[in-house]
Amino acid sequence: MFHRQDSARNRKVPGKLSERFRFVQHFLLRMKGNENKMEDKRVTHSARLVLRLWNVGLFAFVWAFFYNDYAFDTYKIPGLIGSVLVFYIGYNLLCNVYKAFRIASTNIGEIVFSQFLSFAITDFILYVECCLIYNQIVSILPGAGIVVLQLIGTVYIVVFTKRFFVRHVSPQTTLILFGKEKSLEQVNSFEHRLLKKYNHLFHIVYTDKEGIEDEELCRHLQECCTVIMYGVSFETRAAVSEMCIEWKKNFYYTPELLDVFGLGCEPKHLLDTPLMKYEYNYNNKKYQGIKRALDIIFSLFFIILTSPIMLVIAICIKVEDHGPVFFRQKRYTKDARVFEILKFRSMVPDADKYGVLPTTDRDPRITKTGNVIRKLHLDELPQFFNILKGDMSFVGPRPERVEHVKEYVKEIPEFRYRLSVKGGLTGYAQVFGKYNTSAHDKLLLDLMYIENQSILMDIQLVLLTARIVFRPESTEGFDRESQQKMNEITRKNEEQDRNHSD
Repeated sequence: MFHRQDSARNRKVPGKLSERFRFVQHFLLRMKGNENKMEDKRVTHSARLVLRLWNVGLFAFVWAFFYNDYAFDTYKIPGLIGSVLVFYIGYNLLCNVYKAFRIASTNIGEIVFSQFLSFAITDFILYVECCLIYNQIVSILPGAGIVVLQLIGTVYIVVFTKRFFVRHVSPQTTLILFGKEKSLEQVNSFEHRLLKKYNHLFHIVYTDKEGIEDEELCRHLQECCTVIMYGVSFETRAAVSEMCIEWKKNFYYTPELLDVFGLGCEPKHLLDTPLMKYEYNYNNKKYQGIKRALDIIFSLFFIILTSPIMLVIAICIKVEDHGPVFFRQKRYTKDARVFEILKFRSMVPDADKYGVLPTTDRDPRITKTGNVIRKLHLDELPQFFNILKGDMSFVGPRPERVEHVKEYVKEIPEFRYRLSVKGGLTGYAQVFGKYNTSAHDKLLLDLMYIENQSILMDIQLVLLTARIVFRPESTEGFDRESQQKMNEITRKNEEQDRNHSD
């Protein structure tokens, strides 16, 4: 897997011919990379235009020939134009929230579902507007029919575009440069996860370890269009980034904690020397007051709205094994305060009789009812009561088990920074990570939220949560190796506690 290269690339060309050969090779590779980028943009931009025309056009059709007459007795033409404009704006805003136009970098199912959420929510908002203006319930059937047509057309457009993209746009030649502290197992796992979803975007030509000879690294950089720096030191990252910028290469890097903390800084012009000041944005009293008010209002709303669903789930759990309906567990929230999180029980009553064990894929402890409610995240519904009480918020870092936090902090002391804000029902790590995301990556994701949090971001994350509810990978359990490592750490901690007590 390491230092993949063709034998032709290793042939040495002496003297001035070597320099000319490298110049021409670099020029041709750069031209090829630019052609791929242009082709990529042409395909995706064309698909966006067709999707907008299809979905907005169908809405305009049903509104003009049915709903416009109910909404506007007079000024029908301005009313029609205004309604179509509102739909266009709302549809595009939601598409931006759900990343529904990222056809190149997202799989077909996610694109279609994101598009569906975008036009269906906007369709429904305009339908409600029509009913409110008319002051009566208007038939929803024409609108529902248009939603079906929008979905069918979207599926066809997305599938056709994706297939065309994969066949005609070449993946970018890619160099992965990994840090000295990264093991081969970690690098192989990173490559596997990357290519599993994005093999149509990246073709990994070289996988080099930090510390490689400068001449060889430069040659690999010149031959590749994209560089991914995985866990490299700050010095190496800075040097490689400068070369990438000079040679117009795409580059990515995994951030360190200091990079994320920098998101919470603002420039201060106290002197003619630039200064950055850390602002502690998460302590903003005005933001916290508004957020708490919204938590109370919407937790009450959702408790009332979902009460029939919660009643059905409670009955199913009780009937299956006659055990308790709810599962209570101690978790950490803001300022390391311990509270009991409330969930519908999805495992057998004595699931933790052999100690605290993380959930694995196809875990035999999960009940039949639990398997369904976990996939749909319905086991989280009772947490609306935690939000109403003030132990949690709708958006924030997911509150971790007390046992796990103690383990994480021993390995990553900075993990305690997650406790700067209240735990949330959903959060940045839930939307952009998975259940089994590593503690370090989970920390980085949550800190990105903590340093950038705002009411607008909270709304965006709540909207994005609707998409991940139906994404299977968001509920993936830990693999067996990860489970064994966590079990070993847990046993060691328990032994240490017993020794101290003795």
